[in-house]
Amino acid sequence: MDIFYNFIKCLVFLIYCLLIANITFRVLIKHRNIPSSMSWLLTIYIIPFIGIYFWFFFGELYLGKRHKKIANRIWSISNKWLNELKSCTYIFQIKNSEVATSIFQLCKHRQGMSGIKSNKLKLLTNTKIIMQILIRDIYLARKNIEMVFYIWKPGGIADDVAIALIDSAKRGINCRLMLDSAGSIEFFQSPWVTIMRNAGIQVVEALKVSLLRIFLRRIDVRQHRKIILIDNYITYSGSMNLVDPYLFKNSSGISQWIDLMTRIEGPIATTMGIIYSCDWEIETGLKILPQLPNKTILKNTSNKHSSIQVIASGPGFPENMIHQALLTAIYSAKHELIMTTPYLVPSEDLLQAICTAAQRGVEVSIIIPLCHDSILVKWASRVFFSELLEAGVKIYQFKKGLLHSKSILVDQQLSLIGTVNLDMRSLWLNFEITLVIDDSDFGHNLLCIQKKYISDSQLIDKKIWSMRPYWKKILEKIFYFLSPLL
Repeated sequence: MDIFYNFIKCLVFLIYCLLIANITFRVLIKHRNIPSSMSWLLTIYIIPFIGIYFWFFFGELYLGKRHKKIANRIWSISNKWLNELKSCTYIFQIKNSEVATSIFQLCKHRQGMSGIKSNKLKLLTNTKIIMQILIRDIYLARKNIEMVFYIWKPGGIADDVAIALIDSAKRGINCRLMLDSAGSIEFFQSPWVTIMRNAGIQVVEALKVSLLRIFLRRIDVRQHRKIILIDNYITYSGSMNLVDPYLFKNSSGISQWIDLMTRIEGPIATTMGIIYSCDWEIETGLKILPQLPNKTILKNTSNKHSSIQVIASGPGFPENMIHQALLTAIYSAKHELIMTTPYLVPSEDLLQAICTAAQRGVEVSIIIPLCHDSILVKWASRVFFSELLEAGVKIYQFKKGLLHSKSILVDQQLSLIGTVNLDMRSLWLNFEITLVIDDSDFGHNLLCIQKKYISDSQLIDKKIWSMRPYWKKILEKIFYFLSPLL
């Protein structure tokens, strides 16, 4: 009997050693930055059983086999359509402003297309008004309505959007709705799914979460995009989820979430459509390529001097593209750089780029929420404050709700708006989308909104910050150790 127990102990120890060796090998061969690699290795060796558990659920970036198989063949099939789109030379902008040239060149070389012109843009800041405009557009739709959201929470004005969508489906409009399984769990547990499907709406649960699936793929890779497409001509994108701001997380004590959405009319909807098409195909296996832009419709659009690029992350899209675009935008700044983000846990490269911008004379401002819905991110972000403040960056804490807007404005000309937070999850894990907009009028409108955010914020004083209690500094360091894993 003793021999048997000793054998079992040796077998368990051998399996443990093989697991540790295997994970160590995987961490070292992956293209991770040093802080991330060190965090994983220290976690695995200091708290091995917990570390191994977290690695298998959160360390590997992978999807299910079916998702990967579809993702690998998406672009090979879509190349013909993309070549046809490139032949529509009348939609592409030839020249960009000085500050935007570098990032648009990056997008052109990595994504294969120049910026798209002849779009009519509108920046929207009030969630209730955004919903009302959206409902109007849904009722006016003539052909198709396609949506993807991370969160759809039933209740309030969100139900009005659902009713409008159902009514449109009943009158023959082709409606497709894709929602993240984890973010929209309340929606999928509600009667709305059955009601919508009975009305003819195609409802897809993206990246399904279940006990079985957690052993087949990573569970924290989420569909975080927010996209609305109507008639292949009108598109919405930004930070807003499909929720009533008066009802969403109102028990948290944080007050309302503050968001930004961009409504665009024009040929950029075609580019957004191909992103939606890829996401839909990954989930369903069905391809729904958008129509090519109609040249006659372009006559109704304004502002042919502006230019827009769309950057998406996820299977089939250029790897690390959003991170590269953020770095390029920050290094392009010459006079002023304003950033808003609810989650400030930047990569080492982004942190250095922001600090370097301030140190070379750029007026850099970062606006973050004072109150937060994530304790982990709140404390992890604070460890970066000292270095940013020392470099001359102004950090503002927004006091009137949870500032959920994700925006970057460079020299009042180049704007980046979308779903990307300045944290590891958005930069390298989730399905995200960012609009890159080269337009001085749009930049001025964004500046006005950001200045309003600043007026409703408190500025962190460098001297007072350095005098914070020692226990807070220790806590910040502990969460800093975990920050590459967030």
